[in-house]
Amino acid sequence: MGVLNLTPDSFHADSRVASLEEAVRRASDMVRNGAELIDVGGESTRPGAAPVDPSEEVRRAIPVVEAIRSALPSACISIDTRRAGVARAALDAGADMVNDVSALSDPEMVDVVSEHGCPVCIMHMQGLPESMQDDPGYGDVVAEVREVLGNAARSLFDAGVEPGMVIADPGIGFGKSLEQNLVLLAAGREVVPDHRMALMWGVSRKTMFHHL
Repeated sequence: MGVLNLTPDSFHADSRVASLEEAVRRASDMVRNGAELIDVGGESTRPGAAPVDPSEEVRRAIPVVEAIRSALPSACISIDTRRAGVARAALDAGADMVNDVSALSDPEMVDVVSEHGCPVCIMHMQGLPESMQDDPGYGDVVAEVREVLGNAARSLFDAGVEPGMVIADPGIGFGKSLEQNLVLLAAGREVVPDHRMALMWGVSRKTMFHHL
């Protein structure tokens, strides 16, 4: 997965893009270097990030989705959002998949995914980006992450989404301590609530690796 951050406050300055031309160029470079999926996000989810108004998220993300789809017709594009309205607009603009870092916190997201028949990645995050790293606590991090992902997955299954279209992301670095992240990584597919679902680890350039 190649990531295009369309926000001024995302994790890494060199992952941000400031124009449509730059977005298309970076997406083209990613595909050429082996990326199978281009993830477009208009809201930062770094620790401490403030929420973005949905209209601003649409303003940032949709033109980029349209530009990449036009320039790279065969590219697979995901929209990184926790808002159903943004997801719907992106899918209508040419995105292929939803990457929801809140595991369906927007109750309308299930309908959007079901209606479009698209793949969806559901990620576990304890709390909200602005406060998730303040003091994350779990009794059993593997069981609790699996339960949250399982509840989200079942709501998708009940709406007719095939299990093979649902991807589980344990949310490394999202409301977890270093120790909790390591426990999740060691658990592997144990965190996946249904064996028919795929597993995705979002670990690239995470702060935890600086502490190992």
